[in-house]
Amino acid sequence: MTDEAALPDTGAVESAPKQEAADTVAALADDAPVGRMLIALDIDGTVLLEDDTLSPGVVEAVTDAAEAGHEVMLATGRSWDSTHTIMDRLGIRPEYAVCSNGAVIMRRVGDETSDAYERAHVETFDPTEVLTLLGEHLAGAHFLVELPDGTRLFTDYLNDWNLVGANRVSFERLADQPVCRVVVVAPEQTDQDFLQLVERIGLSQVSYAIGWTAWLDIAPQGVDKSTALERVRAWLDIAPERVLVMGDGRNDIEMMQWSVRNGGRAIAMHQGPPEVHEAAGEVGLSVTEGGVAAALRAL
Repeated sequence: MTDEAALPDTGAVESAPKQEAADTVAALADDAPVGRMLIALDIDGTVLLEDDTLSPGVVEAVTDAAEAGHEVMLATGRSWDSTHTIMDRLGIRPEYAVCSNGAVIMRRVGDETSDAYERAHVETFDPTEVLTLLGEHLAGAHFLVELPDGTRLFTDYLNDWNLVGANRVSFERLADQPVCRVVVVAPEQTDQDFLQLVERIGLSQVSYAIGWTAWLDIAPQGVDKSTALERVRAWLDIAPERVLVMGDGRNDIEMMQWSVRNGGRAIAMHQGPPEVHEAAGEVGLSVTEGGVAAALRAL
């Protein structure tokens, strides 16, 4: 999920009972990789609750994991502007951060005490076609684009969006230059409405993730959290089997499949939808129950 769309109410999903999920995490502790690990955490619904408070125990667990020598980082749909604030709250200064669903990788400048970061890798695409198609089919929707330098342009104010430093423009101006991503929020639509719309209009040359409610996040073709994390993993020279990712949303599916496919681990938050559980193969506790803390303590 992203900062531009608030975490929706959790719906009923088919998943393991809470105690069974907790037992699964504990039972897997003996199989956890030894040595330095790359631990990539989603933000909304994973380390943050719906009310923007931190998941129970997550700060202490992240601190302990980092002190044990693991690289604990964030992999999020959020822009950098609202990612580094969560890093501050967690008390971490990882070497890298994956933002904008993989379109932006930020790199720390200086040692682990530094809070300065620079753009290490940025992916862009021409949004003209996708904006034209969505504009024709989603009258009244709210649109936002992120530019390569982090600037955000939007068409209409939305209470759930973080618009600090963003600029309001006309819909036509959104496609003036290449962008890292397009965010669309249509309050009258459901996630199934968006799924059907995307299938009907045939979005091409882009990657997309659909939220639990009325939001659609569009990235350059072939770009998602997994593609960015593979770059980071290689830069850090961490073996694929020493990767652990955790998340709760559809935009986490690719990174979960990537980690598992290459011998690493993926843990889905208990409140996530069935397709996320399936992609991960492991289901932990929910965000409200301290799912990240429980998983990290089991390492």
